[in-house]
Amino acid sequence: MFTRLFLLSLLLLPALALAAPDGAELYRTQCALCHGQTGQGVPGIFPPLAGSDFLKKEREKSLRAPLEGLAGKIEVSGKTYLGAMPPVLLDDEAMAAVFSHVLTSWGNQEPVPTRDEIAAQRAKTKFPTLASLQSAMGSGQLPAAPEGWTLSVGVELSFSPVRVVPRADGSVLILAQNGDIWSWKPGDSAAQPVVTGAEYIDSALGSPAVYGMTFDQLGRLYVVCNQRNEKVKPFRNEVTIFRSPPGTYGNKWPGLQPWLRTAYPWGVGPFNHGVSHIAQGPDGFLYVNSGSRTDGGEAGTSPDLATTGEDKITSSLWRVDPKSDKPELEVIARGLRNSFGFTWDSAGRLVATENGPDADAPEELNLIEAGHHYGFPYQFSDWEKKPYPHTPDTPAGLDITRPFKNTGPDAGAGTSTFDPHSCPSGIVWCAPDWPAPLGGSFLAVRYGNLLQRPVDVGFDVLLLRPDFAASTTSVKRLLHPLARPIDLALLGGHRIVIAEFCRTTTLAAGLGTPGRLLILAPAAGK
Repeated sequence: MFTRLFLLSLLLLPALALAAPDGAELYRTQCALCHGQTGQGVPGIFPPLAGSDFLKKEREKSLRAPLEGLAGKIEVSGKTYLGAMPPVLLDDEAMAAVFSHVLTSWGNQEPVPTRDEIAAQRAKTKFPTLASLQSAMGSGQLPAAPEGWTLSVGVELSFSPVRVVPRADGSVLILAQNGDIWSWKPGDSAAQPVVTGAEYIDSALGSPAVYGMTFDQLGRLYVVCNQRNEKVKPFRNEVTIFRSPPGTYGNKWPGLQPWLRTAYPWGVGPFNHGVSHIAQGPDGFLYVNSGSRTDGGEAGTSPDLATTGEDKITSSLWRVDPKSDKPELEVIARGLRNSFGFTWDSAGRLVATENGPDADAPEELNLIEAGHHYGFPYQFSDWEKKPYPHTPDTPAGLDITRPFKNTGPDAGAGTSTFDPHSCPSGIVWCAPDWPAPLGGSFLAVRYGNLLQRPVDVGFDVLLLRPDFAASTTSVKRLLHPLARPIDLALLGGHRIVIAEFCRTTTLAAGLGTPGRLLILAPAAGK
C-alpha cells in the first residue's frame, strides 16, 4: 500500500510551485503516485490519463478535479471507475503546467490550458482560491499527548521529509525524497541544508527517489537511492547505496560516494516500492528493505516494463557487510511486500512493518528471521483466500511465516495486523527504562490511507507490545490525528522526534503541503 506513498513510488516533493514550473516533474511528484509514470493508471482503481477520452469529453470536469477533488462514478475509455481524488495544492501556473504535460503526452493531443483558464475554473469550485483550499487542509492543532508527556512542534520544514536520523550531538539529519539532506537541533528555529541530492546523485540514471538513511557505528552516513532508468528497455530501477567517510561533521558533509550498486526491472503500474529503509543491526551488519515491484505478483501490460513479476532481489530483506569496500548483498528473508520500517528490541529481535495490497487485506507486523518467507505474493495477512485472480498458488513445500495477530484494542483488533490501507511506516523500540506508558514497547507511525476505502485510517502513532511466544501483539493508539507521519527516531532525554510528511490530517486533504518535525517528550518532573 505504501507505494501510493511513497510511494510515497512514491512518491513526492513539496507542492509549492516555483517560477516557470516544470509540468513533467510536477506530474511525477504529484500525480504519478496514482496515475502512473506514463499515465497508465491502475485497472479498476485509478483511471488512466494516457489516451483518455475523459480528458476530451469532460474537459471542465478534468480541469476542476485537482482543484477541488473528484468523487463518484466516472467512465474513462469504456471502463467505469468509482472512487475519489483529493485536491492538489498547486497554484494556477503550476496546475496549468501539469495539464500541459498530460494533455500533450501518451497519445493525448488536446489544447493546453492557460493560467487564466485554470484560475477561471478554480473560481467555480468550492475552493475558489488557493488560500481557501489550503485553509481547509487541516486545523494544525496537535492531538493530546499521553498522560505524563508533552507533544510540540519542533520545526516547520520547507519540504516533505521521508526519514529522520539522530546524530551523536543531539541533532537530527532529515532526508527528502530528492536526496537533499538537512540538519536540525531541537531548539533551533529552522533546519539547515547539509547536502543536495544533485551533489552526489548521477542524474543521468533517471529521476531519484531516495527513501533510506542511517549511520553505522563508525559514524559513516548511508543513503539509499532509486532511479528510474528509461534509457534501457524494459525500464530499470537503478539502486545505489551511497556512503560517506567516517567522522563527525557539522552542516558541511564530505562527499557521499557510491558504495553498493544493483538494478532490477522497474515495477509495473505505480508499484515500484523501491529499496528504502537501511539500519545497522546488533550483529554489526546493515539491513536493507527491498520492496516489491508489483502490487500482488501481476505481470503488467506496459511495453516499456518487464512482465516478469518479482525479481530475485525484490520483496525481500537484504543483509550487507559494512566492513567491505566492495559489498555484496545477501537476501535473508523473502515474501515481504514492503517493510518500510524495521527495528530491533533489547533482545535483538527484528520487527518490521509491512504495507499490504490494493486488495483489502490487513497491513502486517512481522518478526523477521533469517531464512523465513512471509507470504508475498501468495498469501496476505491471515487470509486463506486469494486476493486476486492472478494470485499464484503457493509453491509446494513453502512454509509461510504469519504476521502478529492484533489483540487490540485499536487499529484493526482481531486481524493480522493493522487496518487495511493504513500504511504502517517507521518503527522504533523504547527500552524498558523509558517512562510509562512507552517503556518496553515499539512505537510505529501510520502514514494513512491513499485509497478511498476505508476512509481515513492511520494518521497516527501506535504503541505495540508483542507477545513473541503467542505471535500476538496489543495495539493502542497513542497519538491521533497526525499529518501523515512517516518516520520517527529516538533522542536523548527519552524524547522522540516524529517526521510528518505533510501537514494535512485526512485523505481528502491531499499531500500538498510541506512537512514538519514534532517532539514527544516527558512532561517536566516526569
